[in-house]
Amino acid sequence: MNHDLTYAIGDIHGCSDLLDSLLERIEVHSAGRPHHLVFLGDYIDRGPDSAGVLRTVRRLHWNDPERITCLIGNHESMLLASLQVPGAADLWLRNGGGATLASFGLDAIEDVPGDVLDWIEALPSVHADAQRWYVHAGFRPGCTPPDPDLRNRLWIREPFLSEACDFGRHVVHGHTPQLSGQPDLHPHRTNLDTGAVYGGALTAGVFTGAQGPAVAYLSVPARRYAA
Repeated sequence: MNHDLTYAIGDIHGCSDLLDSLLERIEVHSAGRPHHLVFLGDYIDRGPDSAGVLRTVRRLHWNDPERITCLIGNHESMLLASLQVPGAADLWLRNGGGATLASFGLDAIEDVPGDVLDWIEALPSVHADAQRWYVHAGFRPGCTPPDPDLRNRLWIREPFLSEACDFGRHVVHGHTPQLSGQPDLHPHRTNLDTGAVYGGALTAGVFTGAQGPAVAYLSVPARRYAA
């Protein structure tokens, strides 16, 4: 189904209370109109309830996979790598993985539920509609979009953030937290990571089929969970 109204949600990082509030705001704003939800990744780590965030997002996705798009973020990628690549577990734990384990009541990475891991492993790294690319981190300037390099899609900051590159469609992304709590707006891209876990906000951009940039933003102010 083609939905003219799309809500793209930035990095959640275990802030399940903010996610619940934002989803309520989206329901009020949509006022019964058909709409698509796009989650830009980084559901887990640092915040207090990654398990709750995954429970909510996975339920939405399972109930209506045609209307709900969930992208993988670099933090989900680090979790997967911690089980597949020797030495990678330390990187994940240093970047908030311990909080994720605690939210599941676990001590060992190997005990993360298999159905959670299977769901994460199947997530795409990019989504597109007629006006926009949706990706967790961004694309390498000069590439033919979408960037074929998975690492760029999940991790890139520079030169993506500093070069005003036109990728043919507006790029909607997260990954680089805006501690002001405000989206970072540019002619060719919009950053919706508004630092929820750092005391900023959890934000959804409201997009239509008529233009690339958002027509509005819905935000839920946060309190600081992580240093």
